[in-house]
Amino acid sequence: MQANKRRDTKPELALRKAVHALGLRYRVDAKPLTQMRRRADLVFSRAKVAVFLDGCFWHGCPEHHTVAKANAEFWADKVSGNRARDRDTDARLAAAGWACVRVWEHEDPAAAAERVADVVRARRS
Repeated sequence: MQANKRRDTKPELALRKAVHALGLRYRVDAKPLTQMRRRADLVFSRAKVAVFLDGCFWHGCPEHHTVAKANAEFWADKVSGNRARDRDTDARLAAAGWACVRVWEHEDPAAAAERVADVVRARRS
């Protein structure tokens, strides 16, 4: 578990590079709401947009999630808890007037960056 980085993973760096290339500036690994103990991968404070890059294994991607062979019950509970926390985070941010963008790690970074840019630009106007 120590080898799993909290930030600066390859998919996250690729997404950040693509978003930056579109001319958008953001905060990295930041709390959208100070009272919430959850951090977003990219935060656009003025536009109130939080971007989360979710790992296929950790968040139960419908396309790529694999069932663990060892300690299967623990991992099933872990992924289920992660999904529930994701839904709770989205609801709390929405209640505070924020937009959430969820990106799977397997998505094309350029396409995901365009999706993020569309949301940010729409909320800025």
